[in-house]
Amino acid sequence: MKRRKWDAKTTATIILEGLKGKLVAELCTEHQSNQAQYYQGRDQFLAHAGQAVEVHQQSQRETRLQQGNARLKQVVGELTLELKKTDEVWA
Repeated sequence: MKRRKWDAKTTATIILEGLKGKLVAELCTEHQSNQAQYYQGRDQFLAHAGQAVEVHQQSQRETRLQQGNARLKQVVGELTLELKKTDEVWA
């Protein structure tokens, strides 16, 4: 049987079906693959699962930091306008 190349999303979907309990033999027949390829992909998928969670946590942190920066920029802008108004009053 010719070895198939799947994109990451398709591979993850197939592996998740197997982890949910679908028979590996059925999956391999359905996707015209072999069991060795499935198990190799599964092992690689599970080995890198922690990195997926880290990326998600980093993106949440980055979002919070971006929101905080936007808030600070707004405050700095408002204070700058206040200073300009004060300078105009004294001039």
